Amino acid sequence: MAEKLRVAVVGTGFGTIVHIPAFQSCAETEVVAVCSAREERARDAAEQFGVPSWTTDYEALAQRSDIDIISISSPPFTHLPMGMAALDAGKHVLLEKPMAVNVAECRALLDNAEARGLVHMVAHEFRWNPSRAYIGQLIREGYIGQLRHVNITLFVATRGGSLGRRTYGWAAQREMGGGMLFAIGSHYIDGLRSWFGDFSGVLGSAFVQVPERDDPATGERVMASADDGFHLHLRFRAGGWVSMAASMAAPFGPGVRIEIYGTEGTLVSTSNGFNPPPQGGLLGARTGEPALHELPIPAHYTPFEDNRDDRMASFRLMIDDFAAAVRSNGKPIPPTFYDGLRVQEVLNGVFTSMETGRWVDIPE
Repeated sequence: MAEKLRVAVVGTGFGTIVHIPAFQSCAETEVVAVCSAREERARDAAEQFGVPSWTTDYEALAQRSDIDIISISSPPFTHLPMGMAALDAGKHVLLEKPMAVNVAECRALLDNAEARGLVHMVAHEFRWNPSRAYIGQLIREGYIGQLRHVNITLFVATRGGSLGRRTYGWAAQREMGGGMLFAIGSHYIDGLRSWFGDFSGVLGSAFVQVPERDDPATGERVMASADDGFHLHLRFRAGGWVSMAASMAAPFGPGVRIEIYGTEGTLVSTSNGFNPPPQGGLLGARTGEPALHELPIPAHYTPFEDNRDDRMASFRLMIDDFAAAVRSNGKPIPPTFYDGLRVQEVLNGVFTSMETGRWVDIPE
């Protein structure tokens, strides 16, 4: 294996915002190639970040012998073919969330990765956010006692109360894996599962509240099929339940609030945006205390700072662990493709619940 792990990044949206700069700032990795469906975007990204090669052909990219890891940050509907091509070529894979568009695709990717003994991870970097990681520690230490209920609201303010004019693309199309539930809900569902274990059932709905979009290709107004709001209820297999409501059409919304109630205490996490801030935002109180108070985040959860994007430091910590897994015995570190599969069961379960009007069981 080379002195540094050689990485190819597929996708030049979030790939250029976080993936490429994060891999370039990791001591164990170097970005040797970038891929995009659009030639000009691949070329521009390579030039911007000093990446030595670029391509529009992900299948040829996967076959290159000078690549160890392929990091896929393209839209969800491309994850199956791109992920399978990378795995078939023996590459370790980091895959953006949501893992795919349905459970069958997730299972195919998981089975392939495990059969080949490759390291696989879904990019739920929120697990490494200092506040979220500390919440997990406090829960494991018994701060809240036995879980009773989690209440999550995600209503992020828009500037001046205006919803603006949104453009039409893959993110506006449900069949391509677009929508708020997949994009944002997946992060929060993964976080809940990392804190409290598997779910036993889901009841929910997803809504298209502002369907009108501008199609940049034609200049016409078209209708979106992907949700911009959702609500759901979840039951944990170990006991306790969740209620979550979210909307991207919430003028002057108060932000994000996570409330965790147990038999012995309460934890509350807040943020202005959907992405948790690198620092602070955690309150707590245990039975017998007079009120909620700020809980300082231990310094070891923030070994360094990177202010280029709120997600950058957490993403870096995630790929540090990913690289360590590749360097060692190759045993994947959560969140793996298995974890992505379990999240996808909930995501798709929401739509099944909406169609049937009933609770949907999540298999053991």
